[in-house]
Amino acid sequence: MKKVIVVGSGAGGAAAALMLQGKFAVTVLEAGREFKPFSFNLPALEKLKKTGLFFDERAIRLLFSSMRVHKTEDGMIMVRGTCLGGTTTLSCGNALRMDNCLQELGIDLGDEFEELYREIPVTNDHRDKWRDTTKRLFEICESMGLDPRPLPKFGEYERCTNCGRCVLGCRYGAKWDSRRMLAAAHDAGAEIVTGCKVVKAVIENGSVMGVQAQQGMNSVNTVFYPADLVILAAGGFSTPVILENSGIACESRLFVDPVLCVAAEYKGSLQNEELSMPFAVQREHYIISPYFDYLSFFFNKSWRYPAANTLSFMIKLADTSVGSVDNTKIKKTLTDLDKERLREGVGLCREILGRYGIKRDDIFLGTINAGHPGGMLPLTRQEAKTFHSPRLPENLYVADATLLPGSLGNPPILTIMAMAKRVGKIIMERFA
Repeated sequence: MKKVIVVGSGAGGAAAALMLQGKFAVTVLEAGREFKPFSFNLPALEKLKKTGLFFDERAIRLLFSSMRVHKTEDGMIMVRGTCLGGTTTLSCGNALRMDNCLQELGIDLGDEFEELYREIPVTNDHRDKWRDTTKRLFEICESMGLDPRPLPKFGEYERCTNCGRCVLGCRYGAKWDSRRMLAAAHDAGAEIVTGCKVVKAVIENGSVMGVQAQQGMNSVNTVFYPADLVILAAGGFSTPVILENSGIACESRLFVDPVLCVAAEYKGSLQNEELSMPFAVQREHYIISPYFDYLSFFFNKSWRYPAANTLSFMIKLADTSVGSVDNTKIKKTLTDLDKERLREGVGLCREILGRYGIKRDDIFLGTINAGHPGGMLPLTRQEAKTFHSPRLPENLYVADATLLPGSLGNPPILTIMAMAKRVGKIIMERFA
């Protein structure tokens, strides 16, 4: 049986591994360790916050080992999950089909989306969990003609306890993440290796022979994993670095879906005790959604009010694909157009909060952060059938957001999994 190495255990890696195990002998290599949900007591951290100890977002790793934060030269905060399950463990659990940019290339993933809907629990039925604040915000958006809609969620939300920690790891199993797919792949015979950071694909005579990885605490300890096929699904920050280390050039087209929150004090809003992003308003270049931003709450000095009294709207931007990532840093700057669209979003959020009864002078902003990177090896119309760039060896594939031709400005997990499924089908047709 041919050996397939899947690099990364997030949305794309897990979907590809589950599809291919059985037809191939699959090994999943994950740089992080087992995922553990955030366990600290929030009121205790609020007291600690007042000491000024939390002054750099990169310190979040001390509180939450599965979350990694990097800063760009402009101070934008880049977030990723480094753990089994990848960033799906830190997501809001949104299950949106967002493939218009792929359809424009002639790619129809309808079958793959339908398969995912059968395999993964998805629900819109969570409005009974909404607090009064959220219900009122939804009504205001309706009255403004903004067409707000509840967001579909991965999981079984009848088990949701309104702990408000969706993005810190669901302790109650209500929110689905890709570890369920990994468990199914493992039960079918796949090998799952954690603490194994892939550095590069080893290429000889135009063919991939396997991958070189750093394993264990000592980064000098390198291990070679032989393979007949390699699938890179390490995420939009890591897959391009692996490709570059392997001698395969990517494009300076990094997008990151920046998030900026517009907030205010509102006593008893309890947004920190509710599921993240319960509904969204879709605009042409961004979405807005109620969202409690833990990074801003811990590290932004403007967020000085108790969590229970902080009300916030997220703006998630479909940013311009300008940027890159390499072994040393992430290069990403918001363009003038990006900034203009963010200002438009801020204005809309201010109007909504104003109709809620909040004074304009009482509104403050959060820290711009981002965690949906991709686009540095984008699919083209010529690759619509193969999902394979001519830059790659025949037995090397990519199955994550690196393939997306542009920012979705929306949660990408479902779309990434659909792409990974298509990659899996192509591999089975060609190599099984």
